[in-house]
Amino acid sequence: MIQVNAGTLIKSSATMNDTNFINTVVFICETDTEGAWGVVLNKQSPRVFNELVEFQASIPFPLNIGGPMEQEKLFFIHSRPDIIDGGKRITDSIYWGGNFEEAVKYINLGILSENDVRFYLGYCGWDKSQLESEIEEGSWIPCTYSNDIVFSNSIDTLWENIS
Repeated sequence: MIQVNAGTLIKSSATMNDTNFINTVVFICETDTEGAWGVVLNKQSPRVFNELVEFQASIPFPLNIGGPMEQEKLFFIHSRPDIIDGGKRITDSIYWGGNFEEAVKYINLGILSENDVRFYLGYCGWDKSQLESEIEEGSWIPCTYSNDIVFSNSIDTLWENIS
């Protein structure tokens, strides 16, 4: 069976029949004995960060649709552990979570940009061995990538350009 780990990048195959994931690229943030979860990299929300009631005082900042699960919750990944404390390491330079208030502060100060941090409404989740089974059946394709792909501004063409 295929092994999926944190930091794995997958894209939906052309035969994907789940409408939530057609032409989708997902970055796996964590795997454990219960399954895996990740965020969709190439679906931007029509809303921006400061449209959320609790962040109206913030600057406009893009929001992304992380997946169909818990879309009322906000998640984030970043590449700046030097200024955002408490993040969990995914790869050598990508972290999920951490001190959310620090992230917002540094965005508002212009120190962090989309190249450093991404906010996601919701996430994708799979039960134990479910994702590996979906890869083996051909719904998902594991991809090779460089870390800069995760913070790419070319989200409209990401699915087509990754293999």
